Amino acid sequence: MQHGVGGGGAGWGQPGPRPSAPPQPPIPPAQGWPGSPPPQPSHQHHQTQPVPAVPEATGHIPLPPAVPGTGGAVLAVLLIGPAGAGKTTVARHWASTRPVPTAHVSLDDVREWVCSGFADPQAGWNEHSEAQYRLARRTCGFAARNYLANGISCILDDAVFPDRPVVGLGGWKRHVGPTLLPVVLLPGLEIVLERNAARSGNRRLSDEEVARIHGRMAGWYGSGLPIIDNSHLDVEGTARALDEALARALSAPGGRPG
Repeated sequence: MQHGVGGGGAGWGQPGPRPSAPPQPPIPPAQGWPGSPPPQPSHQHHQTQPVPAVPEATGHIPLPPAVPGTGGAVLAVLLIGPAGAGKTTVARHWASTRPVPTAHVSLDDVREWVCSGFADPQAGWNEHSEAQYRLARRTCGFAARNYLANGISCILDDAVFPDRPVVGLGGWKRHVGPTLLPVVLLPGLEIVLERNAARSGNRRLSDEEVARIHGRMAGWYGSGLPIIDNSHLDVEGTARALDEALARALSAPGGRPG
């Protein structure tokens, strides 16, 4: 009985040498690892294109452009000038174009709240007109303080004389506060005469009175107050000059309101 398969083969259950595994092809290394061949260009005349820069994501939020002039400051302003200087028109325009709430209070408007018994200064300056002026100024000061206490800027306008204490700057500062910023609007005489001629009612003065008031207003020169000659400026340009003058006053030492 034969106990093996094939001539000379090992028998069943008998240990013997095992045939070796056939050789395997080498595994190519992965791209990018050491030993990997560099990538070949797709064509012979390949040109390197610049890689567009990728902006860094920094989380930067663009800020809005800065507001020039007085910006959002809460201000108390007194615009001074002779009849025909354009005080009321400029003050109203400046107040209406600011980026923050701003009120305009005109002394002449408040004086004319008195209907019966109005003491018209055109009839002469006397104790009655002076008393009504004082009352109107106190009323304007009270209104300005009320607006300021509620975060609303206020601009007032009045023909304040530099040489007359009863209608002087000190009275306005007593009623409004020490942070009041006065600015003088003083165009040439021919300009105020022309503007006064276009007025009507008790706002229109005689040429002689306009010239007298304008001459006395010249006393503000040398006072240190900002003076704007708006002879050749329109309302918008004058309001812009006013805002720039106030911005300079704020940037001066001790000029910022408390």
